[in-house]
Amino acid sequence: MEKVYSGWIKKSPLLKPRSHSAIAVYKEKIYVFGGGGEGFQSLKSTEIYDIHRDTWYQGRDIPTTRSGAATALLNDKIYVMGGGLKLPDGQFEFFNIVEIYDPETDTWGRGTDMLMPHDFPASVVVNGCIYIIGGHHPDATKGGPLTDPGFSFCEVFNPDSGKWREIAPMPTSRFALASVVLDNKIVALGGGGLRGDGFKNFDIVECYDPLNNTWSNAGFNLPWSAAGLGACTVNNKLYIVGGNSGEKIEDRFACYDPLTRKWIELEPLDEGRIVMGIVQDGQDGKTIYIIGGRGGDGKTPVNKVETYRVSL
Repeated sequence: MEKVYSGWIKKSPLLKPRSHSAIAVYKEKIYVFGGGGEGFQSLKSTEIYDIHRDTWYQGRDIPTTRSGAATALLNDKIYVMGGGLKLPDGQFEFFNIVEIYDPETDTWGRGTDMLMPHDFPASVVVNGCIYIIGGHHPDATKGGPLTDPGFSFCEVFNPDSGKWREIAPMPTSRFALASVVLDNKIVALGGGGLRGDGFKNFDIVECYDPLNNTWSNAGFNLPWSAAGLGACTVNNKLYIVGGNSGEKIEDRFACYDPLTRKWIELEPLDEGRIVMGIVQDGQDGKTIYIIGGRGGDGKTPVNKVETYRVSL
């Protein structure tokens, strides 16, 4: 695999270390909601990053304490969906709750509940609708992630009807996956789940066509197995970073070009990273931000914020 290095830049750190946060960009500010802190204590605080000033400040707390929620920016509002909470007895509670944040007024409102609970799913917006993909299985609340087969259930929210609707299930049940939109199709990347021969971290890539409500194999795989990876697209190219390969917490960073159907290895992070936030800035969309997550030991939340300027 070809290697291209150009450099990561450190930015001001989060006010508090956190992983599994819900993250969105609006008008050149980055919003970070909830997540998991030290000892995987779920959080309800909101942090806001001013891209121009490289500073963080606090916003209004999210109403429901949770980690592993998904986000979507729709009609100038940020939807925070699903997620879960580790209870004092060690079991988990998973949510179908949708809360809507108005970044103009720093206020919260309640949205329409999803059809099913989704903790640590993937989410994208296509043609003005929100898609929620997979996550932890709703029944896997006792044994923890390594006993969870993952969830294949997917659903879509249409703001015109104000309702969620079930769509075709994802072929591979999984959680801790990532998703992007390429060529008007939803691409589901990596993730993990328990199988008959043990827990698996996947390099699987599957595509969903919203027009036909069908899933198919994408025709390519990730360059490494990755659960809890970050992913985004810039200039119709796919970028992935980090994740748990099953052997270690990866520091790797790579780009896939659909035209050449090749992966290019880019400069790695300074340490392995998992369950981080990943967004593109609101200026020209060519700067990728990696926010928080857990470090190379896979357990300790970090407050690191790093950027990478895309040149490919």
